[in-house]
Amino acid sequence: MRVGAARAAAVHWVAAHARPATGYRGAYFSGSTVGRADDAELPPSSDVDVVVVTEEDDPPVKPGKLRHEGALLEITYVPWAELRDPEAVLSSYHLAGSFRSDTVIDDPTGDLRSLYAYVSSRFTDRRRVRRRCLDARHRVEGRLAAFDASAPFHEQVPAWMFPTGVTTHVLLVAALRNPTVRLRYRAVRDVLGAYGQPELYRELLGLLGCADVSARQVRHHVAELTRTFDATVPVARTPFFFSSDLTEQARPIAVDGSLELLERGEHREAVFWIIATLARCHTVLAVDAPALHTARLPAFEAAVAELTGITCTADLLDRREEVLRFLPRLEEATETVLAANPGITG
Repeated sequence: MRVGAARAAAVHWVAAHARPATGYRGAYFSGSTVGRADDAELPPSSDVDVVVVTEEDDPPVKPGKLRHEGALLEITYVPWAELRDPEAVLSSYHLAGSFRSDTVIDDPTGDLRSLYAYVSSRFTDRRRVRRRCLDARHRVEGRLAAFDASAPFHEQVPAWMFPTGVTTHVLLVAALRNPTVRLRYRAVRDVLGAYGQPELYRELLGLLGCADVSARQVRHHVAELTRTFDATVPVARTPFFFSSDLTEQARPIAVDGSLELLERGEHREAVFWIIATLARCHTVLAVDAPALHTARLPAFEAAVAELTGITCTADLLDRREEVLRFLPRLEEATETVLAANPGITG
């Protein structure tokens, strides 16, 4: 499917399903398709992110991934209160990128286009870019500080891993690149190569623990991921914020996307999402199918140990401190990118 056709399907979904809802204020595109040409091919391992804006301060649970007119859409809700202040949006690394270009799908109040006009004209301003880098760094620090050593191991692992992965976002923001989720390590590898710091990439992989993993190791654990994923989908009942990532419709991204990276020789880049998806499966299984959770747990623990070098809570705490010690080095590298980036103004 072409990106343009997928966007057209998203526009139709918004008109049919979002616009009639009480409190609806509009919708816009977000994520990896922003800025891509309509005639570009949309890989099966990609979706189209749609953000629905609502008056409600406590919006409904996001529908997540769904098929509409052949396109895989990822639907998220955001309260208008989070977008009301354009300077706050400009300073938010996960919000600003959606308004760098005209992503507005529907805007009955005119407020989204006003926000786009404000953000797009200031997006590359050095002061604002630096604020967004700092916002990403604060997310690393804040989420690592909130790490709960008393939680089950399958919850501890993503609580360490996701903020560790945000180190890549700091650099992507400085390079004016999309702070992508699943493909963050591939994206930051390209940025560091372009800005003459390829050696830093190995350090980032080292923080995750996968700098020296082999394709054979990753292939084995993708097979285990497939078994765990396929066991989880039929029994999942309890809603989680990531529930739509654990459905048959999401399989092209959750499982096939990792296989795609592996086949491209990017096995180290696949580790992040393999572990993330396994941990999410076990969060669901622990609640909805405890016997399956117990049966599949050794495969999860083996994947974490072999792909990240972590075997217990003490390892996670040590790795957390390693990430925090790395932050001054990350800041130095970020400043190098900011100074060399020709797209930054002011």
